[in-house]
Amino acid sequence: MNRDWVHNKNRLSNQYKAGIESFMEVASHHMNEKNETPCPCMKCQNMNRHSLPIVKAHLWRYGMSVVYHTWIYHGEQFGIQRQDSPPTTTQEAPRLDDYTFNILNDAFPRDINIDEDLVEEDDMLGGTEDVGDDRTNMHWVETDKYEKLVAEAERELFPGCNASVLTAMVQFMHAKVLNHWSNKSFDTMLEILSDISPKPHNIPPSFYAANKMLKDLGLGHEKIDACVYDCALFYKEHEGKDKCPVCDEPRYKPSTSKKKSKVPQKVLRYIPLKPRLQRLFMSNHTAGHMRWHKDKKVDEEGIMRHPADSIAWKEFDKMYPQFAEDPRNIRLGLATDGFNPFGNMSTSYSMWPVMVVPYNLPPWMCMKEQYSILSLLIPGPKAPGKELDVYLRPLIDELKELWEQGVQTYDKLSNTIFNMRAAVIWTINDFPAYGNLSCWSTKGYKACPVCLEDTTSTKLRNKICYMGHRRYLKKNHPWRKDCQNFDGSIEMRDPPREFSGEDILLQLNQLMQRKVGKHPDNLDRKRKRTPMELNWTNKSIFFELEYWSKLKIRHNLDVMHIEKNICDNIVGTLLNIEGETKDTPNARLDLKDMNIRTNLHLDKDENGKIKKYLAEYTLEPADRRAFCEFLKFIKFPDGYAANISRNVKDGKISGLKTHDCHVLLQRILPVGIRPYLRKEVCAPLVELSSFFQQICAKTLNVVDLDRLEVDIVLILCKLEKIFPPAFFDVMVHLAYHLPREAKLGGPVGYRWMYPIERMLGKLKGYVRNRARPEGSIIEGYIANEALTFCSMYLRNVETVFSRPERNDDASETNAKLSVFIQNARPFNGYKMLLLSEREMEPIYWYILDNCEEIESFRNEHRQILESESPFNIEQRLRQSFPQWFKKRVKSLYTQESTLI
Repeated sequence: MNRDWVHNKNRLSNQYKAGIESFMEVASHHMNEKNETPCPCMKCQNMNRHSLPIVKAHLWRYGMSVVYHTWIYHGEQFGIQRQDSPPTTTQEAPRLDDYTFNILNDAFPRDINIDEDLVEEDDMLGGTEDVGDDRTNMHWVETDKYEKLVAEAERELFPGCNASVLTAMVQFMHAKVLNHWSNKSFDTMLEILSDISPKPHNIPPSFYAANKMLKDLGLGHEKIDACVYDCALFYKEHEGKDKCPVCDEPRYKPSTSKKKSKVPQKVLRYIPLKPRLQRLFMSNHTAGHMRWHKDKKVDEEGIMRHPADSIAWKEFDKMYPQFAEDPRNIRLGLATDGFNPFGNMSTSYSMWPVMVVPYNLPPWMCMKEQYSILSLLIPGPKAPGKELDVYLRPLIDELKELWEQGVQTYDKLSNTIFNMRAAVIWTINDFPAYGNLSCWSTKGYKACPVCLEDTTSTKLRNKICYMGHRRYLKKNHPWRKDCQNFDGSIEMRDPPREFSGEDILLQLNQLMQRKVGKHPDNLDRKRKRTPMELNWTNKSIFFELEYWSKLKIRHNLDVMHIEKNICDNIVGTLLNIEGETKDTPNARLDLKDMNIRTNLHLDKDENGKIKKYLAEYTLEPADRRAFCEFLKFIKFPDGYAANISRNVKDGKISGLKTHDCHVLLQRILPVGIRPYLRKEVCAPLVELSSFFQQICAKTLNVVDLDRLEVDIVLILCKLEKIFPPAFFDVMVHLAYHLPREAKLGGPVGYRWMYPIERMLGKLKGYVRNRARPEGSIIEGYIANEALTFCSMYLRNVETVFSRPERNDDASETNAKLSVFIQNARPFNGYKMLLLSEREMEPIYWYILDNCEEIESFRNEHRQILESESPFNIEQRLRQSFPQWFKKRVKSLYTQESTLI
């Protein structure tokens, strides 16, 4: 039948009336047992079933869906051309280009091919019995947004233009984000484009108008008011209240004007998680990757390349086999950290975003910014601290729903609907945030959140140190009874025991009820903990998740900041940098208090002046300058590290970033300190560098981790014999726990803060209005979220997904020898140079060893190459080298010299 009536905007016309009657005749033959049929109006989109009179009324009121081309819910087969109608014309379907059609189809899936076999299989995996009815429960964007975008996609930018308004604005906005254009420069570009384009045109007048159009491709966010003292959220049962249910503080700022709208004192921005996770399965570009961990991951005994190889992941699968049965169920990592959005430390402001990372993705996608989801934006200016759980409430409620009930999700890969569930398997955070999330105070005598109550600590004159690593040695190890070289005592204690989730729950049951919030009248804020409470501040909200107490690892120690602190301790002490060295006068007095290392005790000279002897771990002034000169002249490969020489000045190193410390500790220190320190001091530092190199590897071997678990104890004990007790803060102690956590969680690249810190930097760049930093960040994130989704579909345009490498050496070459066939891109112009005979010798050697074209010559002289020593082979080879070959190599090399 002719379906031009679908696009007739005059619903009172005879054509539209006849079209409805013809459709109702078809629909009457496809009713369920309740005499209902899917309603194809623009509002229902076949997601609801109604009786025939209601369907007819909807078609009169809302119109027929313009994207319902094949009536698969009313008897037609998907993908088969209708024989009783003419070929599709431009009037019969929206005039969308392939690019726009793919974006809208993946962002707003409508026509789903329901295969009965797949439906039955989906039911067995926990799906629904009636897919058509349950689609009403899916959290898809409103239909009116889709219709608006279709309208923009049908409008030409200007007469004769091949691009629609939607297509052009997506590309313009993508160029703005990629090249960091300001809003003003974007407005100027639109004004120029408007002036030079043919009239009439549909170019948006400003960035605001273009951004408003594209925001419909995003998934939105919610605002939840909060108490100014962080006591509670005006959420669910407290949503309609005007005062805080805990401290009775007003919800809104005081205002004398009655006409103005009420302004809340504090607002939490909440970005729903479910639609973001659903979109990962709706897009052609990500749906297949979301089951990589099950379908394409290569399993090798004892080798870990992905969190799916870890003990924690596999144990979770054993505990919850129904969850593990469907590879589309998502494992999540939750990360949070505070940051100053203004980039100015003189302005005190601490904002806390909470992000979620899906671990189903393959390694090259897993921790990328494009696939990480901002879920909460906790407002400043003060950090939430112990009240972080108050702000996590909406996210925890959603996570409980995703675990207990799941959400109906369309899978683009299989073209079916399934019940998607999700679980948080651990958190990623630095050490202060570790304390906020776990609710274990990371300060004081029991600061270690792994050892808990068994933490070994000692009070010094002005700080607490965490030594006692001899307790991890074997019982018969001689160092256990070595008093003088350690802390002056014999160590015969057993290692701290491992605490299970059940043990922790028993400890949490001993906590006294604490009133939340920072209200000045809240006396619980300054209440001292009882001995029974240990270092627990309260019971974490994460324990509301049914599986949380059963996880093998709940919170990850951040290797990035541990490396940073250990590197600062070592460098500051070696170079005796004021304010950073651990070899202070108080540290020398600590040695005297312990009655150890008498040669380092402070002494007085004849004039009564305190004399501090130079320790063996401190460089002489001349050695210090030489080491700094060494650092100044180090050259790194492009993109490998920052220019550390900028941090070296006057024999001191200052201002090192976390990645600078990462490179310095693992690569530079083992080489740079060898000439200046005795072997007994240098060797443990080199071993410590090797330890971090291996623990940070992309691929981990369980056998190597078992060995590292033993080695780190010996390394820390050796350091205890060298450095003063003040050197051993809690971050040095935490290095002991890293091998165990690597065995439980897999490679540290998926569990440290580097990718999270990069995302925080991106969020900081969204701040445009310094008076409203949270609003700026959330608006920028939503807009960038839509653009990131659209950029997956861009072709012949540089995007974050198709950006070329920083050093792209792709170039054509006319090389004739296989050894010179590699591509190379010269930095500048080149000059022809005549090489000396001595300079040509390494070239002969390289060609002789690597060139395939002279295999026969290499076989002929193999006896010479294998029998002679390296010192005599050059002379023998000169005699045996045919002159014709020597000339040929030289001539060929001259032709290829530009490539070198």
